[in-house]
Amino acid sequence: MGAPARKHDVFQAIADPTRREVLRLLAEKERPISEISAHFPISRTAISKHLRILSEADLVKGEKAGRERIYHLQPEPLTELKEWLSFYEQFWSNKLQKLKYIVEDED
Repeated sequence: MGAPARKHDVFQAIADPTRREVLRLLAEKERPISEISAHFPISRTAISKHLRILSEADLVKGEKAGRERIYHLQPEPLTELKEWLSFYEQFWSNKLQKLKYIVEDED
C-alpha cells in the first residue's frame, strides 16, 4: 500500500492567481467546471488540476449533478489565513498611524 497523497494546505492553494480567481468566481455562486473554464485562457484539464488542489485544501467541494460536477466554495479554511494575517495588521496599522501623524503635522 502506497503513502497517501500529500494534501495541500490553504496557503499553497491560494498561492496561485488562477486558483484565487476560481475562489472569487465560486464566492459568487456554485458553478460547473465548464463555466469555470470559460473564464480562463487555459485548458479545462488545467482548471481541473487547480480545482483538485483547492479541493485538497478543503476550499472547494465538487458534487456530482448528472454528468457534471458542480463546485462550490467552502470558506472555512480561509479562517486560518485570516488568523495568520491578523498578526501582521499591527504593522499596517502602525504605518497608517505614522502616515496620519506626518500628514497632519504638515498642516
